Amino acid sequence: MAKAFMISPEDKTIEATEVGDLEAIAALVGYDSIESDQIGDGSDRLFFDEECFIRGASGRFKIDKLIPVAGKGVVVGVASDGVTLADVSLEKDELLARTHFE
Repeated sequence: MAKAFMISPEDKTIEATEVGDLEAIAALVGYDSIESDQIGDGSDRLFFDEECFIRGASGRFKIDKLIPVAGKGVVVGVASDGVTLADVSLEKDELLARTHFE
């Protein structure tokens, strides 16, 4: 299991969680069409519903200069192989400071 953070724009919260694979991330996000973007220069990635705007998910957020995301997102680390999940390297306070709820 990898340490991660779930972002909920409806509640404007970031909560610690654990995920073991992409299926667990999909369950947290609520959809199977998962996409991800790298956050900063590290190994952390934001996973979100690829079709979030088509579905009209409520609540939006943005991390740094990434495109806004509608609906829930999960931030978790990814190992050097680009596939294996790893513990998120960001601290909750740092992620909260870099996240803007819309």
